[in-house]
Amino acid sequence: MRTHHCNQLRESHIGQTVTLIGWVNSARDHGGVIFTDLRDREGLTQCVFHPEENPELAKLSHTLREEDVVQVIGAVSKRLDGTINEKIDTGAIEIVAKQLRIVNKADVLPFQLDKELSNEDLRMKYRYLDLRRARMSKNIRQRSVITSAARRYLDESGFFEIETPILSNPTPEGARDFLVPSRLNPGRFYALPQAPQQYKQLMMVAGLEKYYQIARCFRDEDLRADRQPEFTQIDIEASFIGQEDIIGLVEGLLGSMFQAGLGVEIPKIFPRMTYADALDIYGSDKPDTRYDLKITDLTDVFASTEFKIFRSTLDGGGVVRAINAKGFAGITTGQMNRLNEIAIQAGLPVKTLAFIKCEGGEYKSPLWKFFTAEEKDLLVSKLDIAEGDIVFFGAGSRDSVSTILGRVRTECAVMMELNKNSTAFNFLWVVDFPLLALDGETGHWGAVHHPFTRPHPEDMEKLDAGDFGNVRAVAYDVVLNGYELGGGSIRIHEKGLQAKMFGVLGVGPEEQQIKFGHILDAFRFGAPPHGGLALGLDRIAMLVAGEDSIREVIAFPKNNKGADLMANSPCLIGPKELRDVYIQSTWKDPKLAQEKAVQ
Repeated sequence: MRTHHCNQLRESHIGQTVTLIGWVNSARDHGGVIFTDLRDREGLTQCVFHPEENPELAKLSHTLREEDVVQVIGAVSKRLDGTINEKIDTGAIEIVAKQLRIVNKADVLPFQLDKELSNEDLRMKYRYLDLRRARMSKNIRQRSVITSAARRYLDESGFFEIETPILSNPTPEGARDFLVPSRLNPGRFYALPQAPQQYKQLMMVAGLEKYYQIARCFRDEDLRADRQPEFTQIDIEASFIGQEDIIGLVEGLLGSMFQAGLGVEIPKIFPRMTYADALDIYGSDKPDTRYDLKITDLTDVFASTEFKIFRSTLDGGGVVRAINAKGFAGITTGQMNRLNEIAIQAGLPVKTLAFIKCEGGEYKSPLWKFFTAEEKDLLVSKLDIAEGDIVFFGAGSRDSVSTILGRVRTECAVMMELNKNSTAFNFLWVVDFPLLALDGETGHWGAVHHPFTRPHPEDMEKLDAGDFGNVRAVAYDVVLNGYELGGGSIRIHEKGLQAKMFGVLGVGPEEQQIKFGHILDAFRFGAPPHGGLALGLDRIAMLVAGEDSIREVIAFPKNNKGADLMANSPCLIGPKELRDVYIQSTWKDPKLAQEKAVQ
């Protein structure tokens, strides 16, 4: 239906008769001469309809409006001097139309495609129109490019692409499973995979050695800008490797993806930081290192303090720490209220953050008068406090203070636009994660990553002794500009150690056999040492595209309520369909109940 796409013709084509087809991007009447920009996914070409040459054709062109699908046959001509459009690749030529066929007329659009739209629900309802916009088309194209680059890199590295089941068993990945009733097995359910974790480990037992998959994963959890109920990850597993092998592989993989997607070279080797240092310095296990705002320990400054709050904290084994938001002393009341809100959400036990401002040569704070002259001097020196700075304090347990100040640090960076002023890609490996974490509500130990993660060999004695809180894992996360791109670990491959790990997590022998019997049995037959990692493809595509939400790089995402407004999903299912899978709904719709009551 065409000889060229709409971004293909150049001055070298002048004089040729060509056929184009696409959407009318715009139509303009210049004294009876109609100019239209014809668009397809590749770009734009200007077409001209001259009434003096073909009155009927020009008359038909007057009926065109935006988003009509049309086919144009005409001659490639050089644009007149002064009319060349250097903003588009085809700006030096135009098509003098000889024939026009209207393939399909478009109704009036629900929104303009050349303008940004703040109404997310309207964009989601008409997503197929939203995807026609240049920005969205570019995002989807970039995603495809980096996905292809990932496949090429892994194929060339000797990995097999292998699919794993979608209908599976529940997996212990830390979120709720989506459940699927089985009609052929009444009362039984499949679960959609949160990750293909056990299957990829079983492939290592099967001797396939190097596996990858562009895997669809599903988690029934609350949504946010970088989270969807269904998402895609680049899943990798390999045998006879260690942590260094996986790290080197992933550094090369990400390098190939960013080169393909943006044409930029990223560092071949990423810096590393331990989990403990990341929390101490940045208050996060996925720190954004593009800006400073580091957390500074002030325990030595206030070692002899008589200030009651700090004294009781230090005497109780806690810490006093702070961050200096340099140049942010002009913080507004609204911004301060927001920081207090963030800090309270992170666990601040009081209503307001303690702070000191340096303005007009004075230190302004309710705290300042309680400090000795020596403490003031040490504080100013250690935090490098200067005119225009504001310091935020935290006092309490080391973990809680790190969490609170880490959230404050991130929010300050947003308010100060520190994360907008940098085009750097700051990759980072965070290593030496804890293996286990104690749930404060239940009092039970849980896996920080997942129960198949290998304990650090130097900490095996601590695991045997029940010192679970101090056991490190052979686990690693790759971070970019405050986002976790992916995480992985070296796995347990011995049946005894895996059963022991399940036991620590409160899974007894009988439950182990029911839930994990297949993998425990597999480990009996010579399971090789193995490990891997999963990268969030949606999140990588988001960062490559320069977007703030993964919805902008997913063709048909869900909204904040997990709904697809375009396809009206999820939908109500009738009683017959439910009966066929032996399900009876207990949900009572409040609106329907009210309507029946009125009737």
